[in-house]
Amino acid sequence: MKSMISASVHRQDGSDYELCLKTNNLPVSNKNLILILLFFVQISIGQTTPNYAYVDNKMASITEKLTTTTSEIADYINSNFTNQDDKIRAIYYWITSNISYDVPNMYAPNNLDSPQVKITNTLKTRKGVCIHYAEVFNEIANKVGVKSYIISGYTKQFDEVATISHAWNISQIDGKWFLFDATWGAGFVEGKIFVKKQNNTYFKRVPDRMIDNHMPFDYLWQLLNEPLTNSEFISGELDATKPKLNFDYNSEIEKHEKLSDADRAFEASKRIEKNGLLNNMITENYNLKKKEFTVINQNKSVEKLIVITANFNEAIQDLNDFILFRNKRFKPTQSDETLKKMIQNVRDKMNKCQDDVYKVGSVSPENAANLNSLKRAILAGLEKTKESEDFLKEYLSKETLGRKLMFTNLK
Repeated sequence: MKSMISASVHRQDGSDYELCLKTNNLPVSNKNLILILLFFVQISIGQTTPNYAYVDNKMASITEKLTTTTSEIADYINSNFTNQDDKIRAIYYWITSNISYDVPNMYAPNNLDSPQVKITNTLKTRKGVCIHYAEVFNEIANKVGVKSYIISGYTKQFDEVATISHAWNISQIDGKWFLFDATWGAGFVEGKIFVKKQNNTYFKRVPDRMIDNHMPFDYLWQLLNEPLTNSEFISGELDATKPKLNFDYNSEIEKHEKLSDADRAFEASKRIEKNGLLNNMITENYNLKKKEFTVINQNKSVEKLIVITANFNEAIQDLNDFILFRNKRFKPTQSDETLKKMIQNVRDKMNKCQDDVYKVGSVSPENAANLNSLKRAILAGLEKTKESEDFLKEYLSKETLGRKLMFTNLK
């Protein structure tokens, strides 16, 4: 009877593979030999991963006064390391070694503060929840020249889906994307106590291993050619009826990077919806992306509104200057051509304001009244411009005496 010895070998890069050896009814002593050999094989494989001892020791020796801002930390990293791999390791090691999980605030709302406020508070207190770890990681990475993004999603442990959302990072190292979770790399929560225990399990995690327990809301950031649906992730079972999809995430990320912030939010919301709104966390993030799209567009509309208002005020000033000049009987004397250009300049500015104001787009309810007021003001300005144009047209059609008589009746 044939038997087989197998063992799952876990690499530091996050990938697993199965070692299998047939024993073919070998004597017991030979079987033991195979097990011993397998043990040494496992150790050997573990030792082939990059050795970051130098990086870790260098980051462990950084003085506290050089870690009050991300710029200081980035400068230290840039002055000590040259390649992206060492730099990203330096970031991961420092954060996981120095930032503790803020258990009392794990359920507190974390979307009220700006990213910079989150980062500043985290470096000051040396505490934070997942988004704080991710924000610090992201900013330092980008400052040392490593492209990085924050990924939001939810997690699963022991087949149980977490009740709160999570945040981690994705970084491009030498042209290849890897995943990082500095929060889970810093330790774990036991009861209501954070146990600090730095580990490398979520350092440069490969996508097909990260998806075991980390599910991005937006499937773009799964970095998989066959992204999982939320249903598949939650159930732990693949849907055999799902259409095959060869998703080129590299090209999709490139497209994503070329989009405006509003379009990024819009496209993300479509992907989130497509992957199934199966729990409150997913639905909340979906609504957040839609709101982000709306707010960004509304902010752009407000910016347009401000510019148009400034241009309109300038047109009104030019019109008032013309009227004041007319009330002075066009003194000092100017050529007819100059007078035509003066009023035409006002007309052009007014017309542009009218064209632009109807291209503003949607605004918030608070700004709707301002937009309508501006539209009415522009129409009134156009009417006043027309009155001055008509006066000038008649004025230019007359001889010298006729022109003087026009000012006699001028109101």
